[in-house]
Amino acid sequence: MKIAVSGAGGFLGWNICRVAIEQGYDITGIIHNNDVHLDGCATERCDLTDHDAAEKLIERIRPDIVIHCAAASDPNFCQQNQDLAEKINVQSPAYLAHLCARKSIAFSFTSTDLVFDGNGAPYDENAEINPLSVYGMQKAAAEQSILKENSSALICRMPLMYGAVPQGVKRFLQQWIDQLQSGKILSLFKDEFRTPVSAVDAARGLLMFTGNVHGMLHLGGKERISRYDFGLLAAEMLGVSPDRISGCRQCDIKMAAPRPADVSLNSSKAYSLGFSPGSIRVELKKVLL
Repeated sequence: MKIAVSGAGGFLGWNICRVAIEQGYDITGIIHNNDVHLDGCATERCDLTDHDAAEKLIERIRPDIVIHCAAASDPNFCQQNQDLAEKINVQSPAYLAHLCARKSIAFSFTSTDLVFDGNGAPYDENAEINPLSVYGMQKAAAEQSILKENSSALICRMPLMYGAVPQGVKRFLQQWIDQLQSGKILSLFKDEFRTPVSAVDAARGLLMFTGNVHGMLHLGGKERISRYDFGLLAAEMLGVSPDRISGCRQCDIKMAAPRPADVSLNSSKAYSLGFSPGSIRVELKKVLL
């Protein structure tokens, strides 16, 4: 089974490649800016917003599966750079979905819990979407375009994710660790709730379902938690005083992109199909200790 993973130089894509190698897949990681090296993983550099280049690459790789993770995933960046983010987050995945449909290649797309407005959690796959940010709007638009272009596509809405990162990439957890270990106070939202999942579990879910499940699927964790409580748990595992974690509210921090309060996912459909993410404590321990 040949799998191509876009965004392999980023957080989720890199973790999918790692898990795919462990599972014995023939894996090709598609990168753009961030170089990455993984034993057992071929890499190809491509700007997927160049549709001609994307088609030539897929024709050359000839994968059985494409998992599309490449994205402009910083909501504040998308809010301030809407035209560029539109090419990356909407036009590129829609074209890849069309391309894969034409070539009978299984296709999955990683969307986000930020397609919801935070007023009706927990959200299942049939819940009404109402994104607050440009990033959420773009992911919602991509979902609709993909399903129009490729009726066999899988769209996985992903929650907040944590785990190991490739060199040169910083995710929220690594930023928290750096601040705590440098003696700084970490200020985290008490009124923002998610259903986090480890990147390894997310990768396993995507590899399990791509090509086997079609339509919409939520891949959230089993625990609803605030960023503040998540930070307290991380501090405990790092042996850092909880006094170094300060609680704040979303309204206390001015950001370009508006943030929903609670986008917890109901992922019971995925659980019934065999997705079984570990607890936050157990999975966080694997990352921190």
